[in-house]
Amino acid sequence: MQATLTRMVLPDHTCPFGVRAKQLLEEAGYDIDERILKTRAEVDAFEEEKGVSTTPLVEIDGEVIGGSDDLEHWLTARAE
Repeated sequence: MQATLTRMVLPDHTCPFGVRAKQLLEEAGYDIDERILKTRAEVDAFEEEKGVSTTPLVEIDGEVIGGSDDLEHWLTARAE
């Protein structure tokens, strides 16, 4: 199972939601293609390109899941 996780890790701030999304994916057994946004400019460009207003962004098998809360709901629904 493959997931792409794009998250923000700036020199002075690591997004806690990205950390949570990575943890959820690891616990669920996904192989993670982790893409780190290292500058505010990279974050802004990514958000504009994807049409989102926040990071992280999780994609699984080409399907956009969303952020960490969306991922948690998605994983819960699949487990039921």
